[in-house]
Amino acid sequence: MCRLFAVTSREPVSPMMAIQALEVMREGHDGSGVGLLLRDLSGPFEELKDAPILSGIFSDAGLKRLDATMMDLGFMTKYKISIKVPKTPPPGVPRRDIYLIRAYELPEEWEGLAREEIEDRLMRIRLRLRAMGEESQDMIVFSFWPDVILIKEIGDPLTVARHLQLDRKELRARILLAQGRQNTNYSIDLYACHPFFLQGFATMTNGENTAFVPIRTFLESRGFPGYTGYRSDSEVFTHILHYTHKVLGLGIEAYKHVITPLPDEELAEHPHAPWLRRLKQSCRPLIIDGPNCVIGCLPDGSLFLVQDRKKLRPGVVGGRPGLFAFSSEICGLDAAIPLRDKSRDVQPMNLETAVVDPERREVRLCSQKDPLPLPH
Repeated sequence: MCRLFAVTSREPVSPMMAIQALEVMREGHDGSGVGLLLRDLSGPFEELKDAPILSGIFSDAGLKRLDATMMDLGFMTKYKISIKVPKTPPPGVPRRDIYLIRAYELPEEWEGLAREEIEDRLMRIRLRLRAMGEESQDMIVFSFWPDVILIKEIGDPLTVARHLQLDRKELRARILLAQGRQNTNYSIDLYACHPFFLQGFATMTNGENTAFVPIRTFLESRGFPGYTGYRSDSEVFTHILHYTHKVLGLGIEAYKHVITPLPDEELAEHPHAPWLRRLKQSCRPLIIDGPNCVIGCLPDGSLFLVQDRKKLRPGVVGGRPGLFAFSSEICGLDAAIPLRDKSRDVQPMNLETAVVDPERREVRLCSQKDPLPLPH
């Protein structure tokens, strides 16, 4: 199993808050890797909310190819964080040339483009850079998106965090998602490390998705270029979330109806039974098989937690107005937010989705038995 931790806060917090929570839960991960997503950034990124940020790992040669490519595409650097690391990394952490976090100014010819067109172009550029890196083994590209930083590395989370000096003020954010990885593959691929991200949607998972192959086949058949590159059976959770919102036009309340639809006998009693029956039939290839606990983030900054019907992976949500955390274990939540009303902690059951919206006032629970806000 892996360990998951996410926090949403009105005030910017250090990535070390999430890393320390993973350290408390270290018995649930083997220290083989860490993934960290930061969004709703503060500090120097506060005034750059519309500037796409490129996050990745580059060799010296890869950085030169990147610079040439981005210049040809018309992108100019607006701000960058230079992460200088010792030539000799700590035990278990690979030697790297450059960890890159760079915000770009959009090309002049993009001015006036619709938001959807800009989002599509940014995704395609990320995919192009990733393909370039895989061909030459000189760059690993995690994200290229406004107000988002993705950091992934092999090694113990706390060791990696100290190595990369993640306690720096420039990396404070209001939303953090972190995973302490337990390697279930013979070789470690950073593209298989959670969290996964696509056009503003992000998820990370503790569990095993044995229905991966039919889900991947269905997604790849949609003709959307972003549904590709699967190195982990958990990456499809992000893409199903994207499909649910972007293609089907449904909110987070419907996500569980797609991945874990109600049994027919329970479905018959739902106030939207006919519509849900059609949804279940049309999205049948997207039904997951667990156990899985999924923590994710939506483009508007809402955080959520869901589990499949087996509910064999723990998950808890708690906090106070302005500060909430999602954790694989209560000890991780205790480490992050010790001063809270613990009687209000929520451990969602198999039919429930726990959501904290961008206002961060409370934890909202929605059940699959509740009426749904249907698309018009």
